[in-house]
Amino acid sequence: MRRLTKGFYQHDALTVARQLLGCLFLHQTHDGLLGVRLVETEAYRGPQDPGSHGYRGVTARTEVMFGPPGRLYVYFSYGMHWCANIVCGPPGVCEAVLLRAGEPLIGVQGMTRRRGVTSARLLAAGPARLAQAIGIGKEHNGASLLRGGAFWCAEDDRTAGYRTGDIAETVRVGLGAGRGEDLPWRFVVRDNPFVSRRG
Repeated sequence: MRRLTKGFYQHDALTVARQLLGCLFLHQTHDGLLGVRLVETEAYRGPQDPGSHGYRGVTARTEVMFGPPGRLYVYFSYGMHWCANIVCGPPGVCEAVLLRAGEPLIGVQGMTRRRGVTSARLLAAGPARLAQAIGIGKEHNGASLLRGGAFWCAEDDRTAGYRTGDIAETVRVGLGAGRGEDLPWRFVVRDNPFVSRRG
């Protein structure tokens, strides 16, 4: 497994969201290594994107989204769940990729304990489920994915097949009217059983 370097994350969110498909997202925890293969992502693009938390500029909440790239932006959703994005693009520009779903591969028993479910398909099928399964919380906002960190992304010999294979581009999930709900910025490995929703 080859850890992705800073150069991978320095591109715009649309590029990174697609290129992340098939990559491994890993977390070295006190209980062992946890890892999923990413099969669904969404791009968010700051001031040009009303669906982005960074649409109105830098705030205390969104500062991490404006770089540098290769860090986690973690936020609380609906007052219930943590979700994780990977910050990308050049420093000072708000670009991020929401991690929507992954196929559990490493430390599946640990993920099962964290999630309290036995279905492998449901362990990380959705951004909140993925964050819970892999052990992401508030304290990880701003965590680096680069050398030496507890979180990282990696590619292996099978990653390229996902990037060049049958990828669906659809509208993003859960956005209200006027928030970029018609933008085809969700990327899904077509027919993969571990995605958050079909279609």
